[in-house]
Amino acid sequence: MRVLIADEFEQSGRDALASLGCEVRFEPKLKDDTLVAAVAQFHPDVLVVRSTKVPEAVLAAGPLKLVVRAGAGYNTIDVAAASRRGIYVSNCPGKNSIAVAELAFGHLLALDRLIPDNVAALREGKWNKSAFSKARGVFGRTLGLIGLGQIGREMVPRAKAFGLNVVAWSRSLDEAKAEALGVERKAAPVDVAAASDIVSVHVALNAQTRGMIGADFFAAMRPGAYFINTSRAEVVDQDALAAAVRDKGIRAGLDVFGKEPAGGSGDFADEIVKLAGVYGTHHIGASTEQAQEAIAAETVRIVRTFKESGQVPNVVNLARKTPATCALVVRHLDKPGVLAGVLDAIRGAGINVQEMENIVFEGAEAAVARINLETAPDETLLGRIRAASDHILEVSVIGL
Repeated sequence: MRVLIADEFEQSGRDALASLGCEVRFEPKLKDDTLVAAVAQFHPDVLVVRSTKVPEAVLAAGPLKLVVRAGAGYNTIDVAAASRRGIYVSNCPGKNSIAVAELAFGHLLALDRLIPDNVAALREGKWNKSAFSKARGVFGRTLGLIGLGQIGREMVPRAKAFGLNVVAWSRSLDEAKAEALGVERKAAPVDVAAASDIVSVHVALNAQTRGMIGADFFAAMRPGAYFINTSRAEVVDQDALAAAVRDKGIRAGLDVFGKEPAGGSGDFADEIVKLAGVYGTHHIGASTEQAQEAIAAETVRIVRTFKESGQVPNVVNLARKTPATCALVVRHLDKPGVLAGVLDAIRGAGINVQEMENIVFEGAEAAVARINLETAPDETLLGRIRAASDHILEVSVIGL
């Protein structure tokens, strides 16, 4: 199995992939046309990326079977194009949760104690203790969480250690889960904004979350409150955020931006960081040694499982629901050619198979095939299936 790594990736992970018998090519500077060319020339089975974008041109360049995003999100991969081509897309959720939560709290403290401004003044040879001695303090304040996935949940115990009260909104959060986590559930993101001294965003980027933090959200925030985003810039209306910083004195700690360079270095031109009250970091939420080692190990596990079994852990682009309307259940003796005859009959009727599995009983003498069909078979077809082999014991149809 050939593995192309087109991003920075831990040596431990590269060594582990090689020990699996994979032919590994490590080219962390590949992007755009050079990535397309590398896929076309190397013919990898697996492509591993972090921040490198994977458009359809890359997916079409060679016989890829699997793209692994060595991180949590996968918005840099054209998942729809991968699905059309039958290419698995997988990721490594939760492996960077602690690292991102740690950075979010770094921003929280930096905003409250004006740490970057302290550092800048000292480097300029200026001592200004009187100006920097007016922090509010975070003990007893309210932290609002937008999103309670694995990163959001890592925020909760850290908040409690600092003496913060926690309110939260998440699509999956109900009262029972909120009580178990020790947080107060809010009905909508805007309610979190209104109740919080500090807001931290921890949602994945998708069609439902794109632009979800907008002008109404910032209008609900308390003047001078703190806003932290370590998720994705596209979740936030950047113009609305800039207006809130200018007009309401909102302080913002940002690890993600609307205008980020494509690679690990380059010119940066996002004007939002020039606003007083905005502190930025270089999209480094997941960039700790601990997190990267964990992500490398998870990537190796994904590739190993795929190589050994054909199964893909953490796959993100399998259909949750297919057009199947019924399941054809065939109980049969486990003999050669039985299923071939069943499938020939289905094909002859012009019916499309959506999914199928064949489960073998202990002793390998009998099995049950479950074949999900787009169109229900009529009695004539069922008769042909029953007559296809003497080894067929029973045929039935279950509506879906």
